[in-house]
Amino acid sequence: MELVKIENCRKNFDGEEILKGISLSVKEGEVVSVIGPSGSGKSTLLRCACMLETMDGGSLYYAGKQAAHEENGRVSYASGAELKEIRKTFGLVFQNFNLFPHYSVLKNVTEPQIIAGRSKEEADKKAKECLEKLGLIDKISGYPCQLSGGQQQRVSIARALALEPKVLFFDEPTSALDPELTGEVLKVIRDLAALHMTMIIVTHEMNFAKEVSDRMIFMEKGVIRAEGSPEELFGSDDERLRSFMGKLNGN
Repeated sequence: MELVKIENCRKNFDGEEILKGISLSVKEGEVVSVIGPSGSGKSTLLRCACMLETMDGGSLYYAGKQAAHEENGRVSYASGAELKEIRKTFGLVFQNFNLFPHYSVLKNVTEPQIIAGRSKEEADKKAKECLEKLGLIDKISGYPCQLSGGQQQRVSIARALALEPKVLFFDEPTSALDPELTGEVLKVIRDLAALHMTMIIVTHEMNFAKEVSDRMIFMEKGVIRAEGSPEELFGSDDERLRSFMGKLNGN
C-alpha cells in the first residue's frame, strides 16, 4: 500500500524554480533516504510533503486520500476538515528539535496529543510510554535546556511517535548535533526501521542511509537524478553521484 504519493511537485521561491516536477511514492514499511547537495531541494520537498509549504504544481496523496491536486495550472488543497484527518497520517522531526523551552519534557510530548483530541490521561500515558522506549523516562520533569542535543532530538521523536503516525519524516535529524550525540539519534531511527516504521529521511549520513534504507533518492538542482537501492546508488557509474558520496564519506 502506498502511504505517500507525490506527483510532479513544483515549487518556486522569488521566481527561482526549486522543485522541477518531483514524483515519488513510499510504500508502507519502507524507509527512503533523500540525499543530495545543499540547495538541491531536499528540505523543500519534505516541507511540501508535510504541507508546511504550498506546492506551485503537482498532487499529493496520503494512504489514497487526496491532500492536493493540480487543475488548470493551479493547486487546490482538500478542505480543512479533510486535511486535519490527513495530517494525522504523518509526523515530522525537525533538525533543530522545535521543543517548547517553557514546557517540561512530558508536556512537550503530551500537548500535541491533547490538541489532537486526546484526554490528558491518555496523553500522559502515551507520552510516558514513548519516552520510556527512547530512554528518557527519567527526564520527564526536566526542561529542554537541561538536556543534551541528542536527548532533545529524542524528545522530538517521542513527540512525533506519540501521535501514532503511519509515516515519519526526518529533516536532517542529526545536523545540529556533534558526532558523539549523532550516534544515539541514529540508533533510535535504526530501531524504528527494524520495527518497519515507514520513514522518509533527508540526511547527509551516507553510511547510515546505506544501512537503514530500502531505497535512496539522489536530488540535485530540483530534480531526482538517481533512485534505487543503496547497493545500486553506491555502485553507480554516475560520476556526479560517486563524487558526492565519496566527499561525504571523506574519500
